[in-house]
Amino acid sequence: MAEPAKAKIVVADDEESVRWTLKKALERSGYAVLTVADGEAAVETAGRIGADLVLMDIKMPTVDGLEALSLLRQRHPETMVIVMTAFGSLQAAVEAMKRGAYDYITKPFDFEELALLVGRALEVKKLTHELNRLKAQLRDRQELDEIVGTSQGMQVVFKLVGQVADSAATVLIQGESGTGKELVARAIHKNSPRHQGPFVTVNCAAIPRDLLESELFGHEKGAFTGAVATRRGKFELADGGTIFLDEIGEMDPALQTKILRVLEERRFERVGGEVPITADVRILAATNRDLKGLVAHARFREDLFYRLNVVTITIPPLREHHEDIPLLVDHFLRLYAGEDHKEISREALQCLLRHQWPGNVRELENVIKRACLLARTRLILPEHLPEALQTVASRAEGSAGTPGGLGREVRAEIKRLGAERDGKLYEHILSLAEGPLLQAVLDRVGGNQLKAAELLGINRNTLRKRMRELGISGKRESSGGGDSA
Repeated sequence: MAEPAKAKIVVADDEESVRWTLKKALERSGYAVLTVADGEAAVETAGRIGADLVLMDIKMPTVDGLEALSLLRQRHPETMVIVMTAFGSLQAAVEAMKRGAYDYITKPFDFEELALLVGRALEVKKLTHELNRLKAQLRDRQELDEIVGTSQGMQVVFKLVGQVADSAATVLIQGESGTGKELVARAIHKNSPRHQGPFVTVNCAAIPRDLLESELFGHEKGAFTGAVATRRGKFELADGGTIFLDEIGEMDPALQTKILRVLEERRFERVGGEVPITADVRILAATNRDLKGLVAHARFREDLFYRLNVVTITIPPLREHHEDIPLLVDHFLRLYAGEDHKEISREALQCLLRHQWPGNVRELENVIKRACLLARTRLILPEHLPEALQTVASRAEGSAGTPGGLGREVRAEIKRLGAERDGKLYEHILSLAEGPLLQAVLDRVGGNQLKAAELLGINRNTLRKRMRELGISGKRESSGGGDSA
């Protein structure tokens, strides 16, 4: 079996030592690496070899990194770009992000951090390529382009849309409110042989039960008070196309029987009518309810459930694919910012990433729409988001992601010390966290230093040294036996 092709990376930096170091480090990670000394060569080389990623310094002769970045986005938009910048030039890094860089890293940088960043950038490129490939399988991409996501859960949705679109099968779309069930239904219709026919939507929860039958099947003149003329229903209007029954779990059981008949016989009568009407309609249904649970409690017909459940597409809630939030934000910014070309700050994006999104994608859309209206500059800040999202971010920052509220403790200690440990504050704060960490791990493994070092991911000699420096005796070793030498 042939080995998978190595990802191709171009390193652009005017310092030879930096180029050499990065080349060796990236090659050890399994990448194919070419190095160049300026931005012009970076653009040319990336295009010539079809580079997956360009790692580029901002300050370079001839064509600097920012100009080269703009050229790369124009000529090779599929190439990921990570910019490198000196610690003091944060403004240049922000400008690079605005011009389309995937991310930036400051010099001097940690090679482990760089390796993670490179890996993430290449994974995003791979997922984006796969998403575009899946979309290309569909004849009309217009509707699917409204569904955004590269996460595994959303890729399953895209694949299923592509697989069922050409068939005549009934499809049940499941998902919480706000996940985009109607968008998926429209994508199926638009990419089906019926795409030139009508797409008719009926919200079964929004129409009173006594009117829903007439809405679906129409009525004859005089069928009931107020029926002053014959009226065609949604099934007739959808002839030759698709009807989408949204929130079908809310439908009255008596009406479910008539829907079952339409599925089985493709015939129905208008309210007050006696002549059967035939309609060539594909049925797509959606629900945010547990239909199996409703069947178990005799609130939904079992036979109708199995007729609807030929193919099921389940859309994951947004809290289960947070990695798609940046893509969704970018999509909604393009949709609502218009010619303002707004960007979201990292702090605001972190607020969005920490939120659990009970209203799913619809809630996120409304948040971005609101932020576009409130932000007077190009950059959307946390203050432009709803207060609830800012509160969640503040709590997360305060707790530093730990049950013990480490973030609050660090700030309290800094405030208490004032300038007392000026120049040694970093060491002091680390020791406050490191001592309890080492002791907790030693307690967990019964004092066995070898096991503790393995669990911590450090060398045993390093562990012993830090124990001596922090005054950790390690007396509990005797209870676990072994490695007390």
